[in-house]
Amino acid sequence: MILPIIAYGDPVLRKRAKDIEPGSIDVKTLSENMFETMYAASGVGLAAPQIGQSIRMFVVDGQPLNEDEPEEDVDQSVVDFKKVFINPEIIEEAGEDWGFEEGCLSIPGIRGEVFRPEIIVIRYFDTDWNEHEEEFDGMAARIIQHEYDHLEGKLFTDYLPTIRRQLIKKKLADITKGRTDAEYKMKFSR
Repeated sequence: MILPIIAYGDPVLRKRAKDIEPGSIDVKTLSENMFETMYAASGVGLAAPQIGQSIRMFVVDGQPLNEDEPEEDVDQSVVDFKKVFINPEIIEEAGEDWGFEEGCLSIPGIRGEVFRPEIIVIRYFDTDWNEHEEEFDGMAARIIQHEYDHLEGKLFTDYLPTIRRQLIKKKLADITKGRTDAEYKMKFSR
């Protein structure tokens, strides 16, 4: 089921999400709905707060980033990178911070360069409640960090320089009021 994506300005995007107790919700069905919603919006990641649920879960699929890329330009970090992260905890960040222009399905039409560490180690559960601890780098690490921030109540715009935030202030206010040309279903707080 395709769910509406919560727009910038909704308080759920600024709350620290709560852990999920095993058996309290059907995480498999929710993850399927989240993937369907993410694909319908052409995203590579979607966190539960972005569909109005303040719980610690997100889905990622970086494989679309490699579509139409010549073989020599394929980003190996996102090959077969389709995962569900439940109750994740980033336990280590390493490497050089590197910049990349990010966007967000909750903030359509706005992008900005964000610097993030190139390597992370994360502990999480999958939809069968198996615990994992894995290291990710490159674009995979970036996607995870972006989605993880949603669980902490942070948005990519928080990392932008003050001058850039001032320049997008009106656009952000427009999104809050429902003025956006997003080509996917959104929900606006009123």
